Amino acid sequence: MMPIVIPLVVAFMMAQNIIQNPDGALAFWFSIIPFTSPIIMMVRIPFGVPTHELILSGVILIATFIFTTWLAGRIYRVGILVYGKKVGYKDLFKWLFYNN
Repeated sequence: MMPIVIPLVVAFMMAQNIIQNPDGALAFWFSIIPFTSPIIMMVRIPFGVPTHELILSGVILIATFIFTTWLAGRIYRVGILVYGKKVGYKDLFKWLFYNN
């Protein structure tokens, strides 16, 4: 649970700095990173965000969602067959490129 919560906590901590300078480089880059962009964009929108930054952030967020869903599907498809076996990173990497 901790690796999932860390980007959210970082985004909330950075929100204070971004409120002070919503057009700075820190605000821009945290708006683009998919794990922090939903929170940071909600902080930046009241101060006015250029449309191209909003679209870029949304496209990157959606593309990351699609990619991670595809990746999880590839791993799950093979991983469901090895019930009870201890799985390492080497096995996960092999499963990504496994062809049926």
